[in-house]
Amino acid sequence: MTRLSLASLITASAAGLFAVTPGARAQTPAPSASAAPSATAAAATGQLHEADKTFIADGTQTVATQRDAARIADSRSTDREVKAFAEKLVADYTKLSDSMRAASPRGVDVPRNDPDAAALGSIDNLRGADFDKTYIEQIALAGQQKTLSAFQAEIASGRDAGLKKAATEGLPVIQADYAKAQQLAKRKHLAG
Repeated sequence: MTRLSLASLITASAAGLFAVTPGARAQTPAPSASAAPSATAAAATGQLHEADKTFIADGTQTVATQRDAARIADSRSTDREVKAFAEKLVADYTKLSDSMRAASPRGVDVPRNDPDAAALGSIDNLRGADFDKTYIEQIALAGQQKTLSAFQAEIASGRDAGLKKAATEGLPVIQADYAKAQQLAKRKHLAG
């Protein structure tokens, strides 16, 4: 029996691999259809107009912030008017979030729940009248102004028909909720 040195074995193994490699490449299957969505997602995101990308990012964040803050208000406020307002916002902004996701182009990742942590943090540890005041001024009024701006910007500058339609249909809901927030602030003698 012939003994081969370790170096000879490594050289022979490497030569065998190089001889097999071209045939192995030729037999590599083509990418499957399941790999196509990621390519489609990248293409869809790359082709999306900057205003539409901004609407998806900012619009979904402001909507999620309003919805989640309203949920907090519903559980923490002791004022029945604030609670009723918050319940309405939870319903309205949940529908807005769903319509934005449905309107987004196929393959575009739309954040499901990405609220502004700083905004939620500003009311997180408050209770009673302090909670109500901060919620109305910082979230219901100032936060809804951000939401209005995001939707108005999409209507003015967006190019994706589905997103633009969602913004156009959602704007009256946001405007009505903002008007209710202003009325609530006025009744509570707050800035608004």
